[in-house]
Amino acid sequence: MKHAETVTFGGSSLDRAGEVRADKEAVAALRADDAARAILFWRGKVLIDPARPASVVRLPLDHPVLADAGSAPILLGREEGAARFAYDLSPWMPDDFDPRQLGSFVDQSEQRHPMLPPDYAFVEMRRVMTWLSPRDAELAATGKAILAWHENHGYCARCGFETVVNDAGWQRNCPACRASHFPRTDPVVIMLITHGNSVLMGRSPGWPEGMFSLLAGFVEPGETLEAAVRREVFEEAGVQVGQVSYLASQPWPFPASLMFGCAGEATSHEITIDPKEIEEALWVSKEDMMDVFAGQHPKIKPARKGAIAHFLLENWLADTLD
Repeated sequence: MKHAETVTFGGSSLDRAGEVRADKEAVAALRADDAARAILFWRGKVLIDPARPASVVRLPLDHPVLADAGSAPILLGREEGAARFAYDLSPWMPDDFDPRQLGSFVDQSEQRHPMLPPDYAFVEMRRVMTWLSPRDAELAATGKAILAWHENHGYCARCGFETVVNDAGWQRNCPACRASHFPRTDPVVIMLITHGNSVLMGRSPGWPEGMFSLLAGFVEPGETLEAAVRREVFEEAGVQVGQVSYLASQPWPFPASLMFGCAGEATSHEITIDPKEIEEALWVSKEDMMDVFAGQHPKIKPARKGAIAHFLLENWLADTLD
């Protein structure tokens, strides 16, 4: 495995059991296996046991809490031959739930179901992504992303008729016009743009004070990753980029992106921001970035651990990009 594949959500070689998804009898047999387990989600949050090391909870499929699931389970894959299914408990409503908590930049709230042990909690994945093992992170990211797709794609994009779920949750079909719909992933480039000894950083409006990151943006139809890097950097910061190379990728289930980490060499230095895109951009030297990572910079706070921006910057400083 390349070092680049060790990024959070970078994968754990999970057996995704893609060859059996369309076989209803095979999926039913997987669900009937006593070793099969359920992974629970609520409003995009995953159920974890916060004991250190924290872990994603795996429940037997006969657990009574699964009666609160609002839809059919989704086959995530197999661990040691036994199936793992995602269940969405979003119809359940905690007694003390405040919906404003879900809209915060990083949701610190936790929800506990009365039928589960008191330590088990539904938590925002950004909070715990660095606590989880690679396998738990992959299962959590996969479940969160595909459940978000189902939530937003219940009707046919071609004719508007309500679709039905097939292939163990990996396809939706329209009974009216026969169209088939598959989970979508949105490609995003995130760029380590350097000029000499400095890297280009920016911040979006509304971010917490001191939060800066690498520039990023969605890849447009008909566009290569390299072209997207050059376009996004010029649009956001007015900086021209020459050579571009691929570094690493990261599934980012917020809700369903795939981040392509790229390196780019700036051919211009002057910054002219687009205020509709970003609030500020600046060049940060390696020496200053060392202070940032040490928490000693007067303006910039360290990049969020677990995000690919932190991974790329950390390896840029250590000269271990590959």
